Amino acid sequence: MALSPADVLAGLKEIVEEVAGIPAASIELDKSFTDDLDVDSLSMVEVVVAAEERFGVKIPDDQVSELATVGDAVNFIVKASA
Repeated sequence: MALSPADVLAGLKEIVEEVAGIPAASIELDKSFTDDLDVDSLSMVEVVVAAEERFGVKIPDDQVSELATVGDAVNFIVKASA
């Protein structure tokens, strides 16, 4: 079953808040993981693994660097779940 962007965003907010300690309210689609949210590379790996488990998708290692913003990640996960 395909996931809605709103469901994915809500899930990612929870994951990023848990992994990186960033308040969910400050996590928006246009925010950069590294520049705006200060998610370092190790935390990003944790976010990716948690997202894969939560949404039942596979995010290849070579794609992770392309997920610069929260919106990029949402779009990728929605497409991967379709």
